[in-house]
Amino acid sequence: MSPEIKLAQILLKKKLTLGTAESCTGGRMAGLITSVPGSSAYFNGGIVSYSNEIKHSLLGVSQSDLDSYGAVSEQVVVQMSKGARQALKSDCAIATSGIAGPDGGTPDKPVGTVWIAVSYKETTAARRFQFSGNREENMLSSANSGINMLLDLVSEI
Repeated sequence: MSPEIKLAQILLKKKLTLGTAESCTGGRMAGLITSVPGSSAYFNGGIVSYSNEIKHSLLGVSQSDLDSYGAVSEQVVVQMSKGARQALKSDCAIATSGIAGPDGGTPDKPVGTVWIAVSYKETTAARRFQFSGNREENMLSSANSGINMLLDLVSEI
């Protein structure tokens, strides 16, 4: 059974809603989530926030954190997940920010670097990933990893 189907079952059982804030995944995560029939019962929506301006204005990410740490950082992705919960009126959220490739990497943040955060109630968890595929593979790996992270979080509670 795919992670998005498992997540759907848990969200429905617990009567929870979900929102996403995606940067490097460009809507892939929302696409996986909505590929499950009946997803409108728990998926409130998603924000594809490629620009820092949208991260700041729609998701409430601190401009000083964007300036200090960059969009691909734990600080920013945590705020994105919390901002998505608020903006999309959702019980839980998944946020991604990273460098899918093939360019855009730096020595500190090479191509394939992705930060993902999940948020539910008082709990927010973030994790850094380093994927090694091409652009599409990195985007899909990021989307699947975000779904799995939220699956782990809501399964524990």
